[in-house]
Amino acid sequence: MGSFDQLYESLMVPLLCAWVGILILVGASPSTSSPTTRRFEFNVEWKNVTRLCHTKPLITVNGEYPGPTIMVHEGANVEVKVTNRIAQNTTIHWHGIRQLRTGWADGPGYITQCPIGSGKSYVYKFTVISQRGTLLWHAHLSWQRASVYGEWWNSNVDEVEKESIIYGSGPNVSDAYTINALPGPLYPCSKKDTFIQTVEPGKTYLLRLINAALNDEHFFGVANHTLTVVEIDAIYTKPFTTKAIMVGPGQTTNVLLTADQHPDASGTFIMAATPYITTIFPSDNSSSVGFLRYKGRWNKKIALPANPYYLTAYNLPAMIETAFATQFLNKLRSLDSAQFPCNVPKEMDKRAVITISLNLQDCPKHQTCKGYQSKRFIASMNNQSFVRPSMSILECYYQNLTKGVYTSNFSERPQHPYNYTGTSILNVENHPIHVHGHNFFVVGSGFGNFDAKRDPANYNLVDPPERNTVDIQSGGWAAVRFKADNPGVWFVHCHLEVHTSWGLSMGFIVENGPHPSQTVLPPPEDLPSC
Repeated sequence: MGSFDQLYESLMVPLLCAWVGILILVGASPSTSSPTTRRFEFNVEWKNVTRLCHTKPLITVNGEYPGPTIMVHEGANVEVKVTNRIAQNTTIHWHGIRQLRTGWADGPGYITQCPIGSGKSYVYKFTVISQRGTLLWHAHLSWQRASVYGEWWNSNVDEVEKESIIYGSGPNVSDAYTINALPGPLYPCSKKDTFIQTVEPGKTYLLRLINAALNDEHFFGVANHTLTVVEIDAIYTKPFTTKAIMVGPGQTTNVLLTADQHPDASGTFIMAATPYITTIFPSDNSSSVGFLRYKGRWNKKIALPANPYYLTAYNLPAMIETAFATQFLNKLRSLDSAQFPCNVPKEMDKRAVITISLNLQDCPKHQTCKGYQSKRFIASMNNQSFVRPSMSILECYYQNLTKGVYTSNFSERPQHPYNYTGTSILNVENHPIHVHGHNFFVVGSGFGNFDAKRDPANYNLVDPPERNTVDIQSGGWAAVRFKADNPGVWFVHCHLEVHTSWGLSMGFIVENGPHPSQTVLPPPEDLPSC
């Protein structure tokens, strides 16, 4: 099987994006005698953008909104020179790229690098190895992922983040979601900002779907059309058909769509994205729609949904339909072919149990807190809340400068087991957990507490889905397996940015192996300093 780009027309539909960009990884280069080097230049700069009758400056790359697409062949060396032309620090993360021995190019601020300062440049260098399909790149510092990444706020997102940090409160919700940076006609003053994609009847298209939202999982569907899932997180899957997909922040899903329906006199079908809501906290429960327009002459204007809050008639499940999300995730399977085998580990050297919690912290004296019961919201893994350091953890680890930067006493299992999904905890909700530097296999999942005696008997060790971001189901658990074959320091965090800000993160260290090919490469000369 070659790249899907060789078989179908490609239609890129990054859901809910601002300057999130796309990495398209296609099959091996026709000329494989020596690896090629693809070079790109990214200039981070401000640009005024108007949506919902509000004009505001957004951080862009090369002035593009959404950001530029990178397309490379498997095996290619990639160099991206990022020049920071704004008066803020910034970094870029190449989400899902494994960064084998090149953790310096991974991008999360203060984890694998110090940020790129104003007026400074940094060249990210990495090689694409055994990955093909669709990934994304995005800012990975503070809440730049909001103003330069996903949802649309009419207000200043820096101020939204700052207020949330000062008062320990939940942030204000966004004002709109977008499809290819366009909110669609269901929002105020937004009809002209609607994504419309023309297709030819009878042709099959590859849709590259990216959830670039800041704080929400999403459902996506196209009215009257069936989607065939063929790839997730740059890994081929066993194809299966579905009326809609569920995709978490940071996740990518490639689907095939055949233009085989008979449109009305407008020649269009609605494509829509709605949030999958599992939280009790305030959230943006709006919907973004675009249109699939069949090529031809049509004599009727596009009709909007009669009720913009209920799009179930257009192949979408209800916003709270956990049953659909669960069913969709359970259908995902690795392709497991002779050419693309599923190398799930059968035996384990180490097992860890990690609990995810949303917590309340007592308000410090002489401060005002606006969380639940006038306390502060925090989040934790195994009851430890991550505090971002002031220096790069990878650099400190490489130079053996451990004092005051990080500790190695993270508990590999809860110290006090209890009912992690019971009513005594603050809230249960879906959590998209992203692991940097590694892919993993989701061998099992379920609801309620994990049962170490019963649940492993139902693991899928034949063709489990391989991912870089796993959805931990609301009030449930997921079991993942991976081979720690990439030396370095790697960030593990919830891809709901508000939870990362509250501390739902950790770092893990993969030590060097005995051979030179199993060691972290030296830091590049232009690595930014703190």
